[in-house]
Amino acid sequence: MDALDRVVKPQTKRAKRFLEKREPKLSENIKNAMLIKGGNANSTVTQVLRDVVCMKNITRPFEDQTSLEFFSKKSDCSLFMFGSHNKKRPNNLVIGRMYDYHVLDMIELGVEKFVSLKDIKNSKCPEGTKPMLIFAGDDFDVTEDYRRLKSLLIDFFRGPTVPNIRLAGLDYVLHFTALNGKIYFRSYKLLLKKSGCRTPRIELEEMGPSLDLVLRRTHLASDDLYKLSMKMPKALKPKKKKNISHDTFGTTYGRIHMQKQDLSKLQTRKMKGLKKRPAERITEDQEKKAKRIKKN
Repeated sequence: MDALDRVVKPQTKRAKRFLEKREPKLSENIKNAMLIKGGNANSTVTQVLRDVVCMKNITRPFEDQTSLEFFSKKSDCSLFMFGSHNKKRPNNLVIGRMYDYHVLDMIELGVEKFVSLKDIKNSKCPEGTKPMLIFAGDDFDVTEDYRRLKSLLIDFFRGPTVPNIRLAGLDYVLHFTALNGKIYFRSYKLLLKKSGCRTPRIELEEMGPSLDLVLRRTHLASDDLYKLSMKMPKALKPKKKKNISHDTFGTTYGRIHMQKQDLSKLQTRKMKGLKKRPAERITEDQEKKAKRIKKN
């Protein structure tokens, strides 16, 4: 049994609080990511990882996942990105995520072209800005590998979940395009220009980094395990309300069930021109009498 898998009884209050934070919760913590620099990484891969954080370690994710799972459990990180470089797979990036401290999905990408943040001399967005994610290309909706890659990239870049969004703070765009077997990753700053009306004119200014990626190896979870990782606790499931539906824009629609109404007895505005003539009244009385006789 591994040392991290043993049941450890806390000896101090501080240790007890630490273990309580690791226990399963209805609303999980914000997903943390660890960026790992392999022992054989070159300057291109190092520069890709340097924009965030670097952790030096020699490991091969597709051959042996134990070291990744060890770091995930020790640092409580559910996402990872690993960079390496060799003759067979130059400029290599492996992006993946964990479930219960075990590798769930893992996709290997090759960097064919890279432009760093430093190489693009433009103003940058402040730290902590929540990006808008845009995915273009049919492969993201048709091919299974690309569908998982899209889900993984959303997990990696979306940041913390927030209840409200300030429109003025939406000034950062990450654009992913799948075309001809490649993934083009571009980063833009949103500029609001005067348009002469209330709605501003929007322009995109490339901010960096910029990457041209190619899909290499994949390690995807089975459908059953993937569904299990996506399962929502019963306590968090929204209670269904009868006869209420919502559209894609969040508009609420209600359905009302009413008994069949007799429109002949509907009270309308009284006008002389709408009064019944004596002959019509006699006909109605005769019809009512005939109905009574049939019932009897």
